[in-house]
Amino acid sequence: QVQFVESGGGLVQPGGSLRLSCTVSGIMFRSAHMRWYRQAPGKQREPVATVLNGGTTTYADFVRGRFTISRDNAKNTVFLQMNMAKPEDTGVYYCNLLTPATVWGQGTQVTVSS
Repeated sequence: QVQFVESGGGLVQPGGSLRLSCTVSGIMFRSAHMRWYRQAPGKQREPVATVLNGGTTTYADFVRGRFTISRDNAKNTVFLQMNMAKPEDTGVYYCNLLTPATVWGQGTQVTVSS
C-alpha cells in the first residue's frame, strides 16, 4: 500500500523560504507522476505543483515563479522549495499522486506570518 510522509513545514515570515519533503513507499516511485497539494484553513484541498515521471513540472498560478517542485528517484522523495512565501500560503501541505490515491499522509503545516 502506498504511503506518504511529509516533512519540513514550520513558521516562516512573509518573504521567507521553506523546503518541504515527501518520502513515498509502496509504489514504483520513478514511474509515478507526483503532486503537492495544500489545504488552507476553511478551504478545500487544492493542487499546488506537479512533477511528471520524466521531470516535466507544472504549477498553479498562485505559486508560479515562487515555488519549485523536484524529485529524487534514488530516495523516493519529492520536494517543494517555497520562496517568497505569502500569508495566503498558510496551510497543510500534502504530497500524493497526480491522480490521488485514497490514502493521504499526515501533511506538514506551513504558517506564513510575521
